[in-house]
Amino acid sequence: MVRYSKLPFRELVRHYNADIVYTPMILAREFVRNDIARISDFSTNQTDSPVIVQVGCNNVQDLLKFVEMMHPYVDGIGLNCGCPIREQVREGIGAALMSQPELVSDMVRAVKQKYGDSICIETKIRIHSDLNETVRFVKMVESAGVDFITVHGRTKTTRSSQPANLDAIKLVKETVKVPVVANGDCFTQEDFEKIAKYTGVDGVMAVRGALANPGIFAKHKTAPWSAVELFLDLALSYGLPYRITQHHLSEMLGTMIPRSHVKEMNELSNLVDLIDWLDEHFVLKRRGEDGFGTTISPQWK
Repeated sequence: MVRYSKLPFRELVRHYNADIVYTPMILAREFVRNDIARISDFSTNQTDSPVIVQVGCNNVQDLLKFVEMMHPYVDGIGLNCGCPIREQVREGIGAALMSQPELVSDMVRAVKQKYGDSICIETKIRIHSDLNETVRFVKMVESAGVDFITVHGRTKTTRSSQPANLDAIKLVKETVKVPVVANGDCFTQEDFEKIAKYTGVDGVMAVRGALANPGIFAKHKTAPWSAVELFLDLALSYGLPYRITQHHLSEMLGTMIPRSHVKEMNELSNLVDLIDWLDEHFVLKRRGEDGFGTTISPQWK
């Protein structure tokens, strides 16, 4: 996720039993050259594990420098070959790499040759319109030494309103021997089970589903109110830009309160007003108060 899986949110989904979490995609070129980018893009702590750092990169040199800086603090490096954002594609990273399997293989191979099994490296891909190209791509990165592959079952131009292609994910799983993780259209525990059973994959990733319902990994059907209290506590403790904090709360509250109230909250322009708004409408418990982070449904005032 771009921007939306920083440390407070990662800790939140761990609370609800997520097995592996990912950082937002970090641009290697800026990260290795700019200390301001390093400070703003990545933070961690002793409980932030297992964590995979997503990286946007289009050359071996920057990737090796990035891995050298990051590998002591993470459990894996995820080379993002799937981000469809136009600006990233224009820079030759993200989904642009889907047309350059040789380059991706060179980057994977360079990391594995230098670090061997001390580094876990993943490639997160989308599918091609011609699935023969996808088969060729995954075979090449597997030969280069990739440890596992995550497959988003859409092309870079497929809208999220269109269903993910589970048959394409199944084809990737049948093509390679390394573990495969399925991505796309996972919003409930039932989706997890359906996707895993149909494709035979080794894991299932939730992105939009986890934003709306961080409790998805603990089998909550919608976001519990406890997630709001826990997230706000974490965001205030660690620090998080206001608009990111607001967006997370908007995603979670969208499943539990009327849209008119979410719209009202989204019009607030600062953190103080947002907290006051929550306190005005709900019983919002703080850490240390009895029942903090345990309530399933919002308690209206």
